[in-house]
Amino acid sequence: MKRPLLLRRLSGDYTVARLAAAAAIPAWADGPGFVSISRSDDELSVACLAARVPAAVRQDGPWTCFKLAGPFAFDETGIVLTVVAPLSAAGLGVFVVSSFDGDHVLVKQADSAAAIAALSAAGHSVT
Repeated sequence: MKRPLLLRRLSGDYTVARLAAAAAIPAWADGPGFVSISRSDDELSVACLAARVPAAVRQDGPWTCFKLAGPFAFDETGIVLTVVAPLSAAGLGVFVVSSFDGDHVLVKQADSAAAIAALSAAGHSVT
């Protein structure tokens, strides 16, 4: 690991929703908390607070969201790896989203205590 990182656990339950590739970005997607909207040829994915996602929408959750304290330079290597590696070694799945100024790692809510323990054992701090 290059250096210990600080991660901030965001409040609230998060979900990852899947919509059709051609779907318009729904109004419920935007709002408080962390939001990520990604479109590919195959789908439109929305990660946001679970309470905003209608029950009829295909979704997976609940997730706990951790924000890596940044920003990090684009040429700074291994940032996400130093967080994902201990989580993977602990057998925990992740959903990772990067933005211009930062990175967010989501783990299943049921795994959040194990995630914090794995991150702490790897030298990271979680607040």
